Amino acid sequence: MKILLLSFYYPPDLSAGSFRASALAKALLQCRDDIELEIITTQPNRYASFASEAPATERAGRLTVHRIPLPPRRGGIVEQLRAFASYALGVRKVVQQQPYDIVAATSSRLMTAALGALVANSKGAPLYLDIRDIFVDTIADVFPAWLAALTVRPFAIVERMTIRKAAIVNLVSGGFLDYFKSRYPNKRFTYHTNGIDEEFLHALPQARKKDPDRRTVLYAGNIGDGQGLHHILPKLAQELESKVTFRLFGDGGRLKLLQDRLQEAHVKNVELYQPVPREQLLEEYANADVLFLHLNDVEAFKKVLPSKLFEYGATGKPIWAGLRGHAAEFAIAELDNTAIFEPCNAKEALAALDKLAFRVAPRVDFLEKYDRRLIMKAMAHDVLSIHKQTSEKT
Repeated sequence: MKILLLSFYYPPDLSAGSFRASALAKALLQCRDDIELEIITTQPNRYASFASEAPATERAGRLTVHRIPLPPRRGGIVEQLRAFASYALGVRKVVQQQPYDIVAATSSRLMTAALGALVANSKGAPLYLDIRDIFVDTIADVFPAWLAALTVRPFAIVERMTIRKAAIVNLVSGGFLDYFKSRYPNKRFTYHTNGIDEEFLHALPQARKKDPDRRTVLYAGNIGDGQGLHHILPKLAQELESKVTFRLFGDGGRLKLLQDRLQEAHVKNVELYQPVPREQLLEEYANADVLFLHLNDVEAFKKVLPSKLFEYGATGKPIWAGLRGHAAEFAIAELDNTAIFEPCNAKEALAALDKLAFRVAPRVDFLEKYDRRLIMKAMAHDVLSIHKQTSEKT
């Protein structure tokens, strides 16, 4: 059986999509010995500041990975369109002469899913979609009004054609279900969320001794509009100058704006670092007192479930998070010693920090429930089931 998996990100890239695609690939290969898995992704490009060499074609047993080169990353919508166009052309070239029994795609921005639908249609293969964001919903809230007015309707049409082509649509967040069910009532939806990767299932490295009178708050991840750190962090850092050092590991489209805001506020207790490999990040988690997470105050983000919650939760460290909607409900229900505040509300954030217990306490039940290996094993069986369904119909 030959399976094609499309994912814009794949290791060694650092992103939630990359780690998820890698885990799904491993689970699929473990399901059956006759599976040949072909992955088409991009050369590492998630962060301009994190460059990692990767072969254009990589073969290991029954797994083949093709990495499509992209134009230099500069940010902005036009550059993103150019990058996806390069990816789409590369995918078309790779698949041109190849037959597939199943096509699968994991997608945050809708277009990778749409590309999967096009390939599946051309190959006469069933399609499995893993949806990690509601792109149409997001652009309506995040894009400038004039641009949203021009793009929402065309992307809604693309979404409709894409979802209707899929045999199964998996939703990463339970907050997505109402949106999709109301629009596609006859479609089969599943819920295999993000999970905890094997690296985080083990104990953290031993932390170094620190100043007991000064806390270290760590943030690791993207620094963009979705996180809105430029709205909250300068004020928090000012208020906690004598008590807290903030350490940020990441990059993104709003890093420069965050730096400017911090400079304007004369903040001295925020340290900015480029993204680091996961092995090094584990060391940083071990040395932190509190892990910080924040989503911008945007209506669409009430539906999402950040993958970072699973990584943070696995450490046993206190979590300080600006969240609303489904993510807030999930954190309250599943993660003890987590303080939630309204996004972009510094006053609430400061009050929430005082509610945390500054200790490490393993979240044993959470680790067992959200072990990524178990989640991906179930998801892989769903992927394989669509081939059986198609065979029975024919």
